[in-house]
Amino acid sequence: MPIDEALALAAEPRTGEITWTPKDVQLYHLGIGAGIPATDPDELRYTLESRLHVLPSFATVAGAGSPGVISGLSMPGVDVDLACVLHGGQSLTIHRPIPVKGRATATSRIAAVYDKGKAAVLVMRTEVADADGPLWTNDAQIFVRGEGGWGGDRGPSARLDAPTGEPDKVVERTVREDQALLYRLSGDWNPLHADPEFAKLAGFERPILHGLCTYGMTLKTVVDTLLGGDVTRVRSYATRFAGVVYPGETLRIRMWRQGAKGSEGSEGAMVSKGSHGAQEAQGVVRVTVGAVERGDAPVLADTVVEHS
Repeated sequence: MPIDEALALAAEPRTGEITWTPKDVQLYHLGIGAGIPATDPDELRYTLESRLHVLPSFATVAGAGSPGVISGLSMPGVDVDLACVLHGGQSLTIHRPIPVKGRATATSRIAAVYDKGKAAVLVMRTEVADADGPLWTNDAQIFVRGEGGWGGDRGPSARLDAPTGEPDKVVERTVREDQALLYRLSGDWNPLHADPEFAKLAGFERPILHGLCTYGMTLKTVVDTLLGGDVTRVRSYATRFAGVVYPGETLRIRMWRQGAKGSEGSEGAMVSKGSHGAQEAQGVVRVTVGAVERGDAPVLADTVVEHS
């Protein structure tokens, strides 16, 4: 069997040092569409070094070479065809605000292997900490077609009930024609996002946008629209990649405010200290994202932002 569940789960974690600078943060922010309008004070928080704050989704590219989907496919016990691999979902837990400049240790391992029948799902977990303690935990869900059926644990369902009622906010964001070319400078050099011939071989009419670029664009929209532009309020962020985006398209981002689990509503919920000194979430934003030009075709689904 190409995936040896026991071997993959027992493999030694891979550990390495990652570093990032304000320039890396600014480049990432520009890659997800920040800086329009260029002189807007709210946008300068993402682009000007003297005012810089770090959007938490920067964690998915910090260090440019930090362990991720591709490195997970080279772990012991994993031997699969890249053509059968999809990035199925991404979840991020923020333990404390990400500094604009940093040096940290990233420890990566296969945290779970699930048997979905016609496919397998690998959960690649990366935990990052600096000298002051844990910073974030990143989980990439790697979907491998044709590798299930060995009778293993199916794992939890990633599907959530659809949000009900009218959304609190609906925002449209245009993906620039050069968005993927700029975003890939943060470290994802897959030619699928730049080379038309490669994209056609992969079954797409033209290069597609990185799923994690859409992921970042969506979180920025939630922060700017419902969290007062305060990046430090984000506690966790999870999504399922439901479809592709082509550069030049328009994203329609629908947002619903909800109270935190176990609370009666975000307005009156208490905020307490959680592990590592981070505040626990007191509110939740549910999000759906669709591609306007293709009949609102789903792009991100089961998307949840927990916040203080």
